Amino acid sequence: MIEIKFTGDALWERIERAVEKVKDRLRRVTRALNTADIPYAVIGGNAVQHWVSQVDESVVRNTRDVDIILNESDLGRAIPALEAEGFIYRRSAGVTTFLDGPNAKARDVVHVVFAGKKVREEYPETVPEIDVYDLMEDARTLPFEKLVKMKLTSFRRKDQVHLLDMISIGLLDETWLERLSPELQLRLEELLNDPDG
Repeated sequence: MIEIKFTGDALWERIERAVEKVKDRLRRVTRALNTADIPYAVIGGNAVQHWVSQVDESVVRNTRDVDIILNESDLGRAIPALEAEGFIYRRSAGVTTFLDGPNAKARDVVHVVFAGKKVREEYPETVPEIDVYDLMEDARTLPFEKLVKMKLTSFRRKDQVHLLDMISIGLLDETWLERLSPELQLRLEELLNDPDG
């Protein structure tokens, strides 16, 4: 059984601090990459927040992750740029991350995937190129169509939830099917046919 340690204001402060830590991590990463003029794109939950909030902010979900795309050829320049912001480079079991400081927990990281590469061999499509991007304030993110294709390619539970949120506010519908490869079409059809899960 889990012991409840925090209640009232202390609990709300912890929740707010957790959200702000992720936002701070995102700001520091994008600032470092912008300053070093290294191409990148923010993906994952932060990118979904950017697009969803433009239609209906009540659908925005918090995320614990910071996920970015880099060109693999830029990794050597990104390491010192991010280390200057307190991040520590790690590569383990084929996964590239930057820990948020020496005392970071396993979830206090920036996940990196590489443009034009597959995240997992079984994935039907590669990570998009980052030759074009959209801005969320000073941070670069993927154009919406590329983000949707990434979410359909990964198609984990959280990706499906993000896609269902997009469907619920009209960002995605059956008109998108013609833009997709056959495998991604089937995945989007599955969600469109059962939007309540």
